[in-house]
Amino acid sequence: METQDLSPGKFSRNYGVYLGMFLIIIAVMMYVTGMQIQGKQWPMYLFYILFPVVIFYAINKYKAHNSNLLSLSEALKVGLSIAIVSALVFSVYSIIFNYIVDPEFIQQVANAEIERQLESGKITEEMVEKSASIREIFTNPIIGSAVWIALSALFGLIYSLIAGLVMKKEA
Repeated sequence: METQDLSPGKFSRNYGVYLGMFLIIIAVMMYVTGMQIQGKQWPMYLFYILFPVVIFYAINKYKAHNSNLLSLSEALKVGLSIAIVSALVFSVYSIIFNYIVDPEFIQQVANAEIERQLESGKITEEMVEKSASIREIFTNPIIGSAVWIALSALFGLIYSLIAGLVMKKEA
């Protein structure tokens, strides 16, 4: 029986889906418990730790699957695929959540954050009024998703570059 060559993109697709689902679970947990409105971000740190771990693990698995050979371009493809797929999965959830499930939630979170900053003295009422148009742009779920995908791709590129340089072994 011949072994079937598996492209880096196809190999990493499942890792990206699982990573995106993990992020969705974190977001739902933060929504249900009210942590997001309270401004508690510690559950996201779990994702920030898991993100590079999954990329390194998947690149290592791809290398093992590929007769212990790995080029830098393959490592980059695996890592970027994981990052982009996970960001796309989360973006679909985010758009559905913010347009269908709870369209007022983003505004509630923004208002709660403004209140916290006003109480702490970090900003003034004038600053809140001046930044309203900018805040409206960045609280748009579509723009937020695009930014999330771009940042995910950037960090995926960085982590996969590091992993590729460390694990690179060509024939």
